[in-house]
Amino acid sequence: MEYDSVIIGGGAAGLSAALVLSRARRKVLLVDSGSPRNVKARHLHGFLSRDGMASAELLDVGKREALGYGTEIVQARVDSISKDLTVHCDNGIDVRARAVVVATGLRDELPAIAGLAELWGRKALHCPYCHGYEVRERTLGVIGGENRPFSIHQASLVRQWSEDVVFFPGIIELEPEERRRLQARGVYIAEGAVQAVEDDRDGVAVVLEGGAAIHRSAVFVGPRFLPRHELLVELGCARADSGWVETDAVGTTSVPGVWAAGNVADSPAQIINAASAGSRAAIAINHYLLEQDIVAAVSARY
Repeated sequence: MEYDSVIIGGGAAGLSAALVLSRARRKVLLVDSGSPRNVKARHLHGFLSRDGMASAELLDVGKREALGYGTEIVQARVDSISKDLTVHCDNGIDVRARAVVVATGLRDELPAIAGLAELWGRKALHCPYCHGYEVRERTLGVIGGENRPFSIHQASLVRQWSEDVVFFPGIIELEPEERRRLQARGVYIAEGAVQAVEDDRDGVAVVLEGGAAIHRSAVFVGPRFLPRHELLVELGCARADSGWVETDAVGTTSVPGVWAAGNVADSPAQIINAASAGSRAAIAINHYLLEQDIVAAVSARY
């Protein structure tokens, strides 16, 4: 089987690409493993006209729209992509693509703190732009992690939504100037390693070494963002010094016919930005395919 485009990943970026390409009357296959990054988040915010929608509902609506324009969707995991752009799936199906979009997103690596993963997406949050308004004017905490710059910035940023913010630097040793900036911002700094984060009815208890616990309504955490770009790396896509796959403004990689869209290539991408990236990649792919179509037509005629 050959498709104009095979899209790997059924999140906002992948579905947006599928929608645009299918409306352009391209033959599109979307392969989705069914493991979205935001599966634990109850609602999404900051997406114009979709603010407050359940995260799963956005994906369901997107799939229905793409299917309505002829996109084929299969649930499977892609094992590899060959140099000739044959996509090999774990269900035994191999499909040939003229162009491939990898929209497999990223995963959040949380600090190794007991109880944190269980509260992730509910009372342990990542993005204040996504969830800050919902916990505004409450007692908030920010837990530091290996993503040092992000954690310190997050502590200052979260103060915008509450006058009562505690920063738990944990493994982060603050420089004097960093400490002054946080304190001037009105952020209280709680010293000591964080041993656990416990569910505490209307909030969480942040337990420090020695057993002291500080109650917060919610905590924000800065995870390490790890792109799910194994398919791109194995295919030979060039990477930047950061380790992330290099792309241009429309998601083009160094491998002809291969695009990367959304969080797999852009760590801070919000859902609305991921959807936009999918749309940009789709338009670029259609122009790429159009040029191939014209060259083939000219060759056939003359």
